[in-house]
Amino acid sequence: MDLVSRLPDEVLCHILSFLTTKETALTSVLSKRWLNLWTLVPNLDIDDSVFLHPEEGKRDRPEIIQSFMDFVDRIISLQGNSPINKVSLKCQTGVDSDSLDFWIENVLARDVSDLDLCIVFGDRYSLSPIGFQSNKLVKLKIGSGIDLGWWTESIFLPMLKTLVLDSVEFCVDKFAILLPACPALEELDMANIKGLDSDETVSSASLKTLKIKSSVGSGTFSFDTPSLVYLGYSDSVSEDYHLATLQNLFEARINLVVTKDQIERARAPNNDWLEDDEDDVALRLGNVAKLMYGIRNVQKLCLTSSTLEVLSLCCESMLVFNNLKLLRFRRGESRWQAVPVLLKNCPHLETLSIADLSHCVPDTCEDVCDCIYQEDKVCSRSTCPVKRLEIEGFRGTMREIKIIKHFLDYFPCLKEIEISDQGYGLTQPDVPEVIDDETLQEVIDLQCRNHGL
Repeated sequence: MDLVSRLPDEVLCHILSFLTTKETALTSVLSKRWLNLWTLVPNLDIDDSVFLHPEEGKRDRPEIIQSFMDFVDRIISLQGNSPINKVSLKCQTGVDSDSLDFWIENVLARDVSDLDLCIVFGDRYSLSPIGFQSNKLVKLKIGSGIDLGWWTESIFLPMLKTLVLDSVEFCVDKFAILLPACPALEELDMANIKGLDSDETVSSASLKTLKIKSSVGSGTFSFDTPSLVYLGYSDSVSEDYHLATLQNLFEARINLVVTKDQIERARAPNNDWLEDDEDDVALRLGNVAKLMYGIRNVQKLCLTSSTLEVLSLCCESMLVFNNLKLLRFRRGESRWQAVPVLLKNCPHLETLSIADLSHCVPDTCEDVCDCIYQEDKVCSRSTCPVKRLEIEGFRGTMREIKIIKHFLDYFPCLKEIEISDQGYGLTQPDVPEVIDDETLQEVIDLQCRNHGL
């Protein structure tokens, strides 16, 4: 007998738990010792594409699909009532919905704590309500193709801490049932959610991490999450943000998606667009100030280029971020009118991080920091407390060198600069005015010596 086979069943089952269910089943041919061992593994990882090989056309053969369903039924039958920890179930068109209901109910009855479902049918799969009445479920992920429109007040998940919703669909007013049914929820991750067409409020006293990406709908969004520590918000600008209770927020990553047409209309005189625009674009974008006010206590803040575009429309009302230590701008072309005001309103900022400097700034420094050439304004950069500057995606253009020199001239507290090319390299043929590595180093060394760095 080999040394591995001498290990206790618990150890071998733990090793097998890192494999898919199909792979664990294949170990039954190794020896008598392994014949039924795979049925004791407390995890199930079932993906019908691994069995049906759609690239070979097997999904179109009813007998192959039936063989797959029989296989899963056999696994569940062999496992009996043994406890189960984690289940991942991914199925597409062809698998019987009644079989799916039975499999899900079975693992819930066996106190599964981590359940990952991704069901893609021709018609949307309506998950049985029993999936939301578990006293043991700690993590639940519901993937594309599942309809949650049937939700009722009877659902209750008292132990659930993590909920991931990806490309699911709600009916009107059903989202409001979700969070009260999860009193212990700490992490909520929603992506490509459909059906959020009214006033929606994320309200939870226990929630610590919230991620929202591309909800499909319109209306207003509110946040009543006093314990929230991390917010990742990537979506079209909401009509309004009635409530933003986020006083304990530590880190936020904001990506407000706007079209060029929206920005142009918001910047244009009112009489150019007001008469034929039922949605007041300027008011809609201006309401972003309410969201920014809600995150004013944040210590780490990441803004995309489109978010900077929105903030540039309300620079005059920019609030002060007294606790902000790290400010990061993600790559993308945008106007930088909001940047000087932001820097001026971050009195304790220590680190400024910029991704792809060549795309974040216009051609002339006076456009980047318009207050430099206006004597009646205070230069936001000359009073900026930034000690560390991080530049990612550096390409080595003269324009970038010019901007770095500008930072050195107007950041009196600057002590450290970190520059990385992030795989771009310094000799791309499509990038104009690229300088070589040696010249770049000489320029940076000279500037750093001149400023005591």
